[in-house]
Amino acid sequence: MTFSRIWSVLTAASVVILFTACTDHRSAPAAKPLQHDITTNAKPWTNERFDADADKFTFAVFSDLTGGEREPIFEVAVAQLALLRPELIMSVGDLIEGGTIDRDQLKKEWDSFDARANKASAPVFRVGGNHDLTHIVMREYWEQRFGARYYHFVYKNVLFLILDSEDHEKERMQEIFVAREKAVAIALRDGWDAFGETEYVAMPEQRAGRIGHEQSAYMLKAIAANLGVRWTFVFLHKAPWLTQDEENFAAIETALSDRPYTVFHGHEHDYLHEERLGRDYIQLGTTGGVQNPKKDLAIDHVTMVTVSETGVDIANLRMSGIFDKSGHIPLGGDSLCFNAAKCAETN
Repeated sequence: MTFSRIWSVLTAASVVILFTACTDHRSAPAAKPLQHDITTNAKPWTNERFDADADKFTFAVFSDLTGGEREPIFEVAVAQLALLRPELIMSVGDLIEGGTIDRDQLKKEWDSFDARANKASAPVFRVGGNHDLTHIVMREYWEQRFGARYYHFVYKNVLFLILDSEDHEKERMQEIFVAREKAVAIALRDGWDAFGETEYVAMPEQRAGRIGHEQSAYMLKAIAANLGVRWTFVFLHKAPWLTQDEENFAAIETALSDRPYTVFHGHEHDYLHEERLGRDYIQLGTTGGVQNPKKDLAIDHVTMVTVSETGVDIANLRMSGIFDKSGHIPLGGDSLCFNAAKCAETN
């Protein structure tokens, strides 16, 4: 079965990529039954109920690279995903170290990320995080290079919503940026324990995301236009629901309340599953980002999500356990540390 992109609309605020099947499933030939030469009723296998759902597909998700990227973890993840063969690859933001208004530096960092991401065997969908977007210069650079900061697409009748959780007003964004610069300078001078005592860490935006009214309205429109989808997935970096009395993301949750959906986010650099509003909200660990050795689930991993007629299955794969036919992790990964807590135990 062949799939093609049939529609792409790009504006300064949004992009819609809609994938549809070119082949009508009703006209497709029926799957051939298992061929064998055993004539007895008794057979040396359990059953012949094969998982042959024509609309089943699997996509991957990777997480944060930042806070001092640990190379070459991301490159290894890309090679491992090539072995796992997802149909598309999602992210949850913080793709570059960023945090700068130097456009030459931004170009250098995005060139590096894109060169590595382009080696993936499937399309990689970018999501912006605080390292990528928390300054008007970084926002403008993103829009010039990639177009939309938030967008949606439909693939095999599944809706994907990609949000910008750094959707602050310009004045507040500048305040956050300045406070972060001071905090990082203090950390480099006095150690990262001092970072926790800074003005930046006391800001609610250091941990919680923000969705603006315009972005919320865009997502509500996308949801309303896709009422019959099988599932909806939401990808963003920071959690807006951590802000008390938050309204714009809450409106998105309300619009999704009558359908199955799953939320993936990052930022905290350790894995956490929680149930919110009766749905799975999953905070991913890292795929090369800095790790806190005091957190057991501060791990490098990739997430595989399979959508089928029976629902959604989510499998998290530690990068330390994905090896190729030679018995080794690709790109010399056998020598890498994928879990700071475990590595600390052996040192």
